[in-house]
Amino acid sequence: MDFGLSEEQVLLEETVRRYLADNCPTSRVRTVMESESGQDEKLWGGLMELGLGGLIVPEEHGGLGSEFLDLALIAEELGYAAAPGPFLGASMATVALCKGDESSLQERWLPAVAAGEAMGTVAVGEPGDCWDPDQIQTRVEEGTVTGSKPLVPYASLADFLVIAARDESGPGLWLAESGEPGIEITPLQVNDQTRRLDAVELREVPVTRLGGEDAFAAMRDAGLVLIAADAHGGSRRCLDMATEYALQREQFGQVIGMFQAVKHQLANLASELEPGLSLYWYAAHAFDRIPEQGPRHAAIAKARLSDLYDRAARDSTELHGGIGFTWEFDLHLWFRRSMFDRSFLGDANYHRSRAADLAGW
Repeated sequence: MDFGLSEEQVLLEETVRRYLADNCPTSRVRTVMESESGQDEKLWGGLMELGLGGLIVPEEHGGLGSEFLDLALIAEELGYAAAPGPFLGASMATVALCKGDESSLQERWLPAVAAGEAMGTVAVGEPGDCWDPDQIQTRVEEGTVTGSKPLVPYASLADFLVIAARDESGPGLWLAESGEPGIEITPLQVNDQTRRLDAVELREVPVTRLGGEDAFAAMRDAGLVLIAADAHGGSRRCLDMATEYALQREQFGQVIGMFQAVKHQLANLASELEPGLSLYWYAAHAFDRIPEQGPRHAAIAKARLSDLYDRAARDSTELHGGIGFTWEFDLHLWFRRSMFDRSFLGDANYHRSRAADLAGW
């Protein structure tokens, strides 16, 4: 049995990697970070031309109908490059549309998403760092939604919002078009400036039901896998930067990479990082092929890789010494991304507990 990537997946990964290497150096990342919108239309447009927007959209709606693993591979490369932009929220919104049961919304939005002409985002979390469907307080009554969503990716740029809410039948997903009356968006000052977040207040906003709890679960699982993939890419970049520095920086007449303590620290990171690849690969595979196992493996991948990313960023910063803590040195770009990946959609402890519950422990 072949547990590797297909030739097409390897080519996709290499294509995105080359595109980001050519078009997303850290100087450009910093420019976008300091912009008002936090979005680089040219960079995003290039990714759309590569087919990112329609990658997992079914062929009948103008997409490529690819596996979810293909999207996760792109997330890893974006994480390695610290690429700014709305990829996470937009991808989760696309998954929600694909997994929803409202054909009219699919027919309206999926062709535009696939063509790069429209973009969605997701409004999931509730005040108090609540991400579980049972904790959702945002309510839908008589075709309108009311509630608070404090952490919404790029809400100000989205054409539609996929909102986690509940009605008399329980939790589910509803879609609201941007610009509807009752939507109030407030930009937030966040640590990770490569991925902007907005606070969104919803006051009797007209919505259309997109799907029930199954659609919510699929959207969340997709987000967890994409964050895990981003964390793996970011961890790889931290390790590469630390290794390069250890082979250049001299102390006491020799490069610091010759010191046993430094060797062990880098070796420990490398030995933990490589097996992490299989975690998000399998979680992405399960999302498509073994859906009954998908939620547990998505939770495991997110918990493990976000934890590892946090440690890789901290250890790499320490290995760089004083320069690693400066604004001028690029390592903080990945340090900040690790903070986002650690907390968005729930922290590692929360998802380890979920994984245990899903396993029946």
